[in-house]
Amino acid sequence: MKNQYWLPTKAAADALGISTDTLKRYRETAGGFLEGGTHYIVGPSINSPITWSVEAIRQAFHARGMRARRELAAGGRHS
Repeated sequence: MKNQYWLPTKAAADALGISTDTLKRYRETAGGFLEGGTHYIVGPSINSPITWSVEAIRQAFHARGMRARRELAAGGRHS
């Protein structure tokens, strides 16, 4: 795997062009599709910051967007 840079929430949200609240809502623990250990990691304590893999998240956004476009083109609903 190529080098990944892990950024804290604010920096990752800025790099992705979304709000920090939106980024947090995309976590699977909040009903989203970003997976812990792949797209983000939590620190060893409850007060530790969450850090995010911007590249992995961009890939997930792209895959989800492409799937939604295929479904729309096929006449289905997108989520």
